[in-house]
Amino acid sequence: MSVTTDASRGKLIIPGLGRLYSALHDAGETVLRVVAGGFLAIHGSQKIVNPLGAVEMVEGLGFYPGVFWSPLLACTEFFGGILIAIGLLTRPAAFAGLFVLLVTVWFHWVTLGQGFSGAEKSLLWAAMLLFFVIRGGNRQSVDARIGKAF
Repeated sequence: MSVTTDASRGKLIIPGLGRLYSALHDAGETVLRVVAGGFLAIHGSQKIVNPLGAVEMVEGLGFYPGVFWSPLLACTEFFGGILIAIGLLTRPAAFAGLFVLLVTVWFHWVTLGQGFSGAEKSLLWAAMLLFFVIRGGNRQSVDARIGKAF
């Protein structure tokens, strides 16, 4: 990529910003990956710390038996979030998280009838994880360090 152009958008209005954008490209993507994964892990840790509450929550959403689905949800969010944050097995971890988030979108939109306003947070998270399903980790990921990506 040239410092004065952005191939997908044409020439930069302020060409001098090209170097800054180039320098921050990987860092910005890494921040997004760490934040998305970290927040997902925190979300899952709450279900691990309070397993009975998680079972009740899962069953309250209509997923029975909760003792089966709750640990799967907690592990997907917690361990998947850690994997995304560090960039190890980024695509499969992001795909698993994306699946969970699409279920929450469906639940809010259809089951609760909240439409977009109820599902917007899950949609935003799903979009972030879809980005990593498509792109994988970047040069600042464990996947890149070990030279293997899924």
